[in-house]
Amino acid sequence: MKKTTLLNIALSRTIAGMGHGDILVIGDAGLPVPPGVELIDLAVTAGMPDFASVLRAVLSELQVERHVLAEEMQTVVPPALVEIERLKGKLGKREWLSHDAFKVLTRNARAVVRTGECQPYSNIALIAGVTF
Repeated sequence: MKKTTLLNIALSRTIAGMGHGDILVIGDAGLPVPPGVELIDLAVTAGMPDFASVLRAVLSELQVERHVLAEEMQTVVPPALVEIERLKGKLGKREWLSHDAFKVLTRNARAVVRTGECQPYSNIALIAGVTF
């Protein structure tokens, strides 16, 4: 039995298969998933699971080199941004893109993790690092 907090099989499998520079996106319930990109749908109902809980669980297994956020997040300031700020020491360098450019970036993701988060722009692209 696993010892880390992440229990979802599809999500744990995806993280285990990631290499340096691979992208994992954690998105709100409304983020579109491009055709051909794996969707790991965790959403149960509005707000469940929330963005922050999923991000913390993912960070228990994924080494992150940098992360990407939508610039619009700075204006809206969803609760997700507060959690991202709290966890910034585990997220590496920050990059900002327009929301439209962020959606284009998702085309290169290994997977998009859909949460039940219903706050606008509660999305993050995590770029995998290495542990050595």
